[in-house]
Amino acid sequence: MRVNLSVAIVSMVNQTAVPHSDDNITDDCHELKPINGTFIPSAGEFDWDEKTQGVILGAFFLGYVITNVPGGRMAEKYGGKLIYGLGVFLTAVLTVISPFAAYIGLVPFLAVRIAEGFTEGVTFPAMHSMLAHWVPPLERSKFAAVVYAGANFGTVISLPMSGWLCSLELWGGWPLAFYLFGGLGIAWYAFWLIFVFDTPAQHTKIDPLERAYIEASVEKRDEENDPGVPWLSVFTSLPMWAITITQCGQAWAFYTLLTELPTYMDKILHFDVQQDAFLSALPYLSSWLVGLGISSFADALLARQLLSPLTSFKLWNTVASLGPSLSFIGAVWAGCHRMTVMMMLAGLGSLQGAVFAGNQMNHIALAPRYAGTLYGLSNAAANACGFLAPYIIGRLVQGHVSIVT
Repeated sequence: MRVNLSVAIVSMVNQTAVPHSDDNITDDCHELKPINGTFIPSAGEFDWDEKTQGVILGAFFLGYVITNVPGGRMAEKYGGKLIYGLGVFLTAVLTVISPFAAYIGLVPFLAVRIAEGFTEGVTFPAMHSMLAHWVPPLERSKFAAVVYAGANFGTVISLPMSGWLCSLELWGGWPLAFYLFGGLGIAWYAFWLIFVFDTPAQHTKIDPLERAYIEASVEKRDEENDPGVPWLSVFTSLPMWAITITQCGQAWAFYTLLTELPTYMDKILHFDVQQDAFLSALPYLSSWLVGLGISSFADALLARQLLSPLTSFKLWNTVASLGPSLSFIGAVWAGCHRMTVMMMLAGLGSLQGAVFAGNQMNHIALAPRYAGTLYGLSNAAANACGFLAPYIIGRLVQGHVSIVT
């Protein structure tokens, strides 16, 4: 629900009405336009320039960072099922009303996007709190990939689906991308309420042996006697600072790809909206698949004691940070060679998949009781980059559209 706008905005904006300075626009890949040499810009309803589009794409993250820490703490006190479920449900409702807000005006649309970030901001920290109850230490990398890479799988589905919906004439095309995924989120909430439980002890149909195994492996917490978060220890913890800085760097790369790739594919490589959306999903598909493989491999190394947990975290964090940076540079060097660019971006996504064996579950290793709060802190800092990345990119490329910018 947070990624459909990245594709929809290509169809929402009337490119012929947006003020441009033709002298400053460098069409490096003009030979990639259709054979007849005619490039037909989007004829959407809104005359948002690049700077405004950057603000719109970043508005979600402004709300998102506010609720990360409260979301994690509320999940620790009241249960991740309640907090996570409500977060997704309310985000789905706001997604459905997004087109109506856009037609009313820019300010209402921005308000809805910020509110979406506000409601979705609780979800990942709440999930982290739940995983601390459910996942044994030697299975954390694998489960992190299965659970959190689900976001990548959702992106793989939603990007091409959004592109196809935007190409339809029904109800204007692009609003369908909001109606469909928002509606699915509302329906999902009913299944969440029925089938999900906060802890193994609350699950009515869990196998007794499985419950005993999980409870013997994870740290038991006395929910009735919560001493509160030791904030001084948290803010003076060097490992916590290391996790936060690492997540910030990785988030900048992730959200640059998430919010700007569809626009890059449209304006530089000149794919149509359906090709744009389908190919934009490639990095997330590779991240999902490779992430599952790396995480299982990492857990196997830990189980055989071939690597210590600390060495494992450092190794896969390095892969997840350095690899995507080199892939971004490779994509620029590839210029207008579409296939090479897509290979670079697929490689970028693949290497990002190593994050699930890196810092993604590190918070649980540090302090299982406060895993939600710790994840909320580092994720809030990282997602501040989610707001800054599209905004800064919008400022950089305003009137200077080229491969380099």
